[in-house]
Amino acid sequence: MVGGGGVGGGLLENANPLIYQRSGERPVTAGEEDEQVPDSIDAREIFDLIRSINDPEHPLTLEELNVVEQVRVQVSDPESTVAVAFTPTIPHCSMATLIGLSIKVKLLRSLPQRFKAPVISLPDGRAHYPRDPRLRACSEQATCR
Repeated sequence: MVGGGGVGGGLLENANPLIYQRSGERPVTAGEEDEQVPDSIDAREIFDLIRSINDPEHPLTLEELNVVEQVRVQVSDPESTVAVAFTPTIPHCSMATLIGLSIKVKLLRSLPQRFKAPVISLPDGRAHYPRDPRLRACSEQATCR
C-alpha cells in the first residue's frame, strides 16, 4: 500500500489512479417520457444508474475511474436479467467486494423485483468479457438475485 488519506484515514492501495472523462448524459426522448408507452430497460439505463456510485477509496465515481463501462452491461428485459461486469483499478483490489456490493445494492433498489442482477469482478481486465462464462451462467440462475 502506498499513499495516505484514504477513507477512514487508512492507506490507499492506488494513490494515483487514472481518471477518465465522463460520458455525456443520455438524451431523453419524448417516447421515454410518455408514461402510457411501455419502456424496456436497456444497457445505457443501467449504466446511468451505476456510473455515479462513488469509489470507496477516492472522491471519484466508478465511471471516472473506468471501473464501470456501458459495454460491460448486459440487459435482457424479456428474460428479466441484468448482468454487470466491472474492473477494479488495480489487480487484487481489496475494495472489489465493496464495489461489487455497492453496484448490486443500487441495482436491487432500482430495478423491478423480477430482475436477476449478477455482478462480476474482472480483476484481470476486459479480456474475458462479454464471453465470461461466470457472467453467462450466473445470469441464467435465479440464485444470483
